[in-house]
Amino acid sequence: MDKSQKRISIEDVAQRAKVSITTVSRVINNVPTVSSKNRARVEEAIAFLKFKPNVSAQRLATGVNNSIGLVMPGYPGIFHSFYAIELIRGVGHACETLHLDLVFHITNGFNPLNTSNVGGVIFADIIENRKQVESALAAGTPCMVINNKVDDLDADYIAIDNKLGGKVAADYLISLGHKEIAIISGNLNTQAGLFRFEGFKKELENRKISLPAEYVFEGDYSRRCARQAAEKFFELKNRPTAIFACSDEMALEVINVAMEKGVKIPQELSIVGFDDSPACLYSSVGLTTIKQPLFEMAEQAVRLLNQIVNGKHTDKVKEMLAPKLVVRESCASPKG
Repeated sequence: MDKSQKRISIEDVAQRAKVSITTVSRVINNVPTVSSKNRARVEEAIAFLKFKPNVSAQRLATGVNNSIGLVMPGYPGIFHSFYAIELIRGVGHACETLHLDLVFHITNGFNPLNTSNVGGVIFADIIENRKQVESALAAGTPCMVINNKVDDLDADYIAIDNKLGGKVAADYLISLGHKEIAIISGNLNTQAGLFRFEGFKKELENRKISLPAEYVFEGDYSRRCARQAAEKFFELKNRPTAIFACSDEMALEVINVAMEKGVKIPQELSIVGFDDSPACLYSSVGLTTIKQPLFEMAEQAVRLLNQIVNGKHTDKVKEMLAPKLVVRESCASPKG
């Protein structure tokens, strides 16, 4: 590449004007503390080199980058996922309100992450991308993790209390009189899946209700696995009278299988989901579910991260948001 094709940088301008990069940045940002002599030299260099400042250069003067990164683990159907859409919507709304730029990155967990072009990063959960979080922290980038309680990393976090969510689901079904309660868990390699299962199981133990192995199906939040689980449960001699499915998608598929087999909801089977997606309202039976405040979590994460980036919040953020039971028509007391 010859010199005429070389991309002109802020360093080139500083070198020609014989001033520091900070002085060039201050001229670009119209900071009044620059002397008239230095300002003229910088302006001459900019004109001579035909330099076009980028966003990052314009923000060097204050030391604050007005961009927020959102890193989300990729998975099939991500843009059809209520969970992902709510997080993106919450982050986007907060960025719009605070006049922040949003850099969105879907990760496979293994590629290195460049955080030099953002002021801070929000990691939507940590699924096989822990090294990316560690690298960002090591680089001094302010990081906020959402939907994952991370006490073993020096990162701020806002998470859903998934153990409480599992407990609330179990408690509600027990309060209706159910004792044969099955569960279709989420992926137990994820914190949300594991904690919901642990909260549910612990509440059953506390209430002296057994959870036999045949009443446990490890799922992955998909309708496919929910169908497999429902068919398995319906074939049992001692069929469960209630099922806690750890996502609404799975709960709605259980309802579909039940209808196909002539099992009446909620007269013969009670079902509780988790999420409170809009689909709960439009199924053949209104789904009772555990609502998790995804939008609020994402929006709050941006606001707090922005304060951290700007030095207005120095205390560590370790916040747990409580999910809430939403009662509809999919649950009733067991027969007999």
